[in-house]
Amino acid sequence: MNTSLILSNILNPPVLFFFIGMTAVFLKSDLEIPQPLPKLFSLYLLFAIGFKGGHEIHESGINLEIALILISAILMAAIVPIYSFFILKIKLDAYNASAIAAAYGSISAVTFVTASSFLEQQVPPIPFGGHMVAALALMESPAIIIGIILVRTFANKNKGDNTFSWGEVLREAFLNGYVFLLLGSLFVGLVTSQQGWDRLKPFTGEMFYGVLTFFLLDMGLVAARRIGDLRKSGSFLIGFSVFMPVFNAVVGIAIASILNTSKGDALLFSILCASASYIAVPAAMRMTVPEANPSLYIGMALALTFPFNIIIGIPLYMSIINHVWG
Repeated sequence: MNTSLILSNILNPPVLFFFIGMTAVFLKSDLEIPQPLPKLFSLYLLFAIGFKGGHEIHESGINLEIALILISAILMAAIVPIYSFFILKIKLDAYNASAIAAAYGSISAVTFVTASSFLEQQVPPIPFGGHMVAALALMESPAIIIGIILVRTFANKNKGDNTFSWGEVLREAFLNGYVFLLLGSLFVGLVTSQQGWDRLKPFTGEMFYGVLTFFLLDMGLVAARRIGDLRKSGSFLIGFSVFMPVFNAVVGIAIASILNTSKGDALLFSILCASASYIAVPAAMRMTVPEANPSLYIGMALALTFPFNIIIGIPLYMSIINHVWG
């Protein structure tokens, strides 16, 4: 792997502030981001990437290549939870295995944003298509649905299902606030075209990296606090948290190579395949699979997979792509 890629990624200001957040917890500093702000930061990031993606789709249009990427994204979001579930079933019950599998089949929007920042800060910048934001939005919900199907199929429930509602599950999967805002922003960016982009560019462009930096600072604080939850999980789940993202990324790179995408699109597609949800999926799993332990699926995704991807994964996947693409 090219060490210069790792260095350029680590020296990216948002990533450095992620380290500062983790260090603050380890050194028992009282550094803290006031609680309403992290949610505002996450909403802003989803709004900004959705709006920019809609604008870029308007500029480039949709062709066969883009359609195939979007279809591949949906398929990966549905397939990854299935084989992840059977791997996890080696050590876990069906409840925890399905919840963790759903998290790893879904995506992390912040990992996607960090990878986008990585591409833009290369010299020269590596271009990528706005349709990848549409792939981001499409990959959120299928994993939740597959996770629910898995737990309903393999868990031996002794209690009645009268409190279970597929309507609520589907509503949480497709209409939760984060997905809805992302799709709404994508639509606005698409229909307002260049005029809308020019009006919002100072807000969606120049402010973006400052907000991302503060958000990753908070993520560093949260991730460091979650590490303690994983001490009870054992080496199997810790290994899964690291090796499964790499495997999924390699599969994503292979698909991107077959589809002959650009390097930038290949990296974003691989990071979507490799990332794990710690926002949308946990919200759905807490409601539909209360038997699963949240400290496992949240701790694994946030305390291990997320930092691994933004520190090592992004430059590792980019190095593989550079080798494959030549």
